Amino acid sequence: CFSSIPLETLAQKAKEIGLAGIDLIGAEGWDTLKKYGLTSTMCYGDLEGASTRDLSKGWCDTQYHEDLIKHYKRFIPMVADAGWKNLICFSGNRRGIDDQTGLQNCVNGLKEILPIAEKHGVILHMELLNSKVDHNDYMCDNSIWGVALCKALNSSHFKLLYDIYHMQIMEGDVIRTIRDNIDYYGHFHTAGVPGRNEIDESQELFYPAIMEAIVEAGFKGYVAQEFIPKDRTEEGLRSLEDAVRRCDV
Repeated sequence: CFSSIPLETLAQKAKEIGLAGIDLIGAEGWDTLKKYGLTSTMCYGDLEGASTRDLSKGWCDTQYHEDLIKHYKRFIPMVADAGWKNLICFSGNRRGIDDQTGLQNCVNGLKEILPIAEKHGVILHMELLNSKVDHNDYMCDNSIWGVALCKALNSSHFKLLYDIYHMQIMEGDVIRTIRDNIDYYGHFHTAGVPGRNEIDESQELFYPAIMEAIVEAGFKGYVAQEFIPKDRTEEGLRSLEDAVRRCDV
């Protein structure tokens, strides 16, 4: 979301704001985070395993399993060795696969890497994304399906990344859904609806109440600001400061 700003600059500013870390940084940026005492709060696969960063080619489609398994088996220990804990993954697109078959495909594939994640203390997080506006045909586009996958895998090392922006678009009822399913959510993303921009009064969600609900539910993980600032220059970092203030409950 701040890709137009050099990581060095972003890390320095994140530290000044008081953030714990930065999401979605691959191994190529970890040294910069450590330089500023920041955590890679949600790791991306590295550049060698580009498939692990592809939202459309995921675990619901068996044609991608061999490549995904190879790279996650290699990358999970790298995440642990670096001192990190959270690693993102994606369902991928349906491509005509029905939801039940896709869920079982995810179970079969993820079971090949979950023992490694458990051994190394790494938690895999599958992101919930909207298929209505931004990610057409994405399978893990609602909490019911995602929670069913969590139950089928039955591992404390597999969670859902609940993106508040995406789930407001797909299912709404954000606060109740968070309260009912908090055991299955391991990470949160923010952004304004509509537009995926700042979380200010220009959009429909009231983030202080959502943050209060997350805290009251007993959540101890990270909430990451994933909105796209309207100003993509360093001035856009003012929006990041404002978002942190709004979510500080």
